[in-house]
Amino acid sequence: MAQIKVRWGILGAANIARKNWKAICNAGNSTVVAVASRDLKRCRAFIGECQAEAPMEQPPKAFGSYEELLTAKDVDAVYIPLPTGIRKEWVVRFAEAGKHIVCEKPCALTVADLREMIAACRDHGVQFMDGVMFMHSRRLEGLRAVLDDQKRVGRIKRISSAFSFLAEEGFFSENIRASSVLEPHGCLGDLGWYCIRLALTLMREELPRRVTGRILNETRGRNSPAPVPTEFSGELLFENGVSSGFYCSFLSANEQWAQITGDKGCVQMSDFVLPFFGNEVVFETIAAHFHVRGCDFNMEAHRQNFAVAEHSNSHPTSQETNLFRAFAAQVLAGTLNEAWPDFALKTQIVMNACLNSARAESRAVEISNTA
Repeated sequence: MAQIKVRWGILGAANIARKNWKAICNAGNSTVVAVASRDLKRCRAFIGECQAEAPMEQPPKAFGSYEELLTAKDVDAVYIPLPTGIRKEWVVRFAEAGKHIVCEKPCALTVADLREMIAACRDHGVQFMDGVMFMHSRRLEGLRAVLDDQKRVGRIKRISSAFSFLAEEGFFSENIRASSVLEPHGCLGDLGWYCIRLALTLMREELPRRVTGRILNETRGRNSPAPVPTEFSGELLFENGVSSGFYCSFLSANEQWAQITGDKGCVQMSDFVLPFFGNEVVFETIAAHFHVRGCDFNMEAHRQNFAVAEHSNSHPTSQETNLFRAFAAQVLAGTLNEAWPDFALKTQIVMNACLNSARAESRAVEISNTA
């Protein structure tokens, strides 16, 4: 008996959608049945190129408008990588049409907008989730086990992370991430969202008590009414004294590291967002010991490596495939996972608070756990 599959529609032909097309193809419980773009020629080209590399059983239909996908009766769920500035309208409309939704991050312009989007999904009985792939990596399970055993790291005191890339020539004049209309959060929304999510994950979704943010650099893209952050740093302070600092940037080399420091040791990951190419994902613990023997001052690392058999990308075991497989399984189960939209909302709350702080000369912004 053939497995029942969730039938996906993709809204737009954004470059990231290529990766997720392949993830849907590899998931086993999903298939793409339609792609919608305001440029039908581009839509057909996108389908042809993706179908040649990761073919669906039946070639997906090409729609020349988003409305056609909205009314398609053979679409169960949609992936929405549209720009943040126009995303709310389409999330709400697809929710009202009864389509389950995976949307790109940052999810919304404001916390109020995201609350409205999530409420629309809940009211119409559809699942909502943001597209943070590392949340679906098995490495996260291994990391949690190491942190919970209290032997190697101990009590968490500090979480540090950075996510950056050096923008290519022409990026700030052409790319939507330099537009205050389409992506007003700039590098904070595009990259900082991941750093914030990691901190909240390690803190078991506890919201910080206070945050501060600082815009280190900003730019105004072509036809952008206002500048957007291109280099940003943030600081989160939690109720139990744990602090978390992050840096995100379009102006520095590829970097995506995280360190979790405890009172016994630390965990280091050099690729917490996009795993380095290979067939396993890893992290390392260090429990440094300092010994003085006469004139010898020795700092001993005491390293231990942990590896999880999971391909970095484009594979049935990869984190992006796990995301779509888990989402489709939830849809097929016929129940809603309330934790997914709630976590997206908490991330949005912290991100917007960091930006509000930065625009208020880095004054601290208080956050309530009932925010």
